[in-house]
Amino acid sequence: MQPARSLRRLAVAGVLLCLIVVVLGAYVRLTAAGLGCPDWPGCYGHLTPPDSTEAGEAAGKAWREMAHRYAAGTLVLVILVISALAIRMRRLRLVSVPFALILCATVLLQAILGMLTVTWQLKPLIVSLHLLVGMTTLGLLWWLALSLPGGQWGTTALHSAGRSISGGGASPIATAWGLALLGLVALAVQLALGGWTSSNYAAVACPDFPTCQHSLWPHADYRDAFVLWRGQSINYEGGVLDNPARVAIHFTHRLGALASTVALGAAALFALRRRGLPSSARARALALLAALALQLCIGITMVLKGFPLWLATAHTAGAALLLLATLALLRSLSAR
Repeated sequence: MQPARSLRRLAVAGVLLCLIVVVLGAYVRLTAAGLGCPDWPGCYGHLTPPDSTEAGEAAGKAWREMAHRYAAGTLVLVILVISALAIRMRRLRLVSVPFALILCATVLLQAILGMLTVTWQLKPLIVSLHLLVGMTTLGLLWWLALSLPGGQWGTTALHSAGRSISGGGASPIATAWGLALLGLVALAVQLALGGWTSSNYAAVACPDFPTCQHSLWPHADYRDAFVLWRGQSINYEGGVLDNPARVAIHFTHRLGALASTVALGAAALFALRRRGLPSSARARALALLAALALQLCIGITMVLKGFPLWLATAHTAGAALLLLATLALLRSLSAR
């Protein structure tokens, strides 16, 4: 069906663009360019960064920040088009209107958080939410792209998932679906911890592996590490926490990596070993294991190599790929 093909192409384009936006956001943050343009939506009062007169030596940071904004603005337009087409073709039931509105609201919330990230001077809570909502936008677009070939979003994905849980009892597909969902929850928590680690500049707090500060359980300040709000007048560029608090954040992120690895690995291995699952589940379980192994290798190598910029940026890209692989497995277990 031509409308379905057009919507799917838009959704795939949205996935690729959103992935670029997420990785660009990480690159901007890691190069300390988050405040490269201290105003919003322009930069020093212009739609493009000034060459050198007003921005001075910060011109490079300004251009990186504005490149991220240009990509994010284009993504908003793509999702608005998808939502408009979904409403216009609602009688075809290719995409449910509530889903399209949720997708639209999510990307608009992402834009608001992007503004607050700058105007509120890199508050860790806002930066972390900015990452999480960006990943949510990516996940929604990916789920849409995976669902459109089936023809009907509402009846295919949601109804079949409910039937697997309630009507199947302890059937293999119900167990596999539950394990994949548990893995997705664990991954969401880990993404939040990753955002908190990055926004508090705690990545380098544990420069060794597998130990942290040469200890299996390092001295850390957990009480100060997870205070969500410290006031609006503080500039968080470079971080404000003492090292014990940053150690607590980084070490908790490592523990989260262990937990999410167990949860996602269990879901993928169960899907590989059990019969009676959809034919696509095995391939997607293999993809999930590959994405998990890649992300673990990136994370460990990043620490051992002293946190080079390209690996730190790749760590965010790896997290996004892991999210896509998890959702792909979950979607295959939700299909008829």
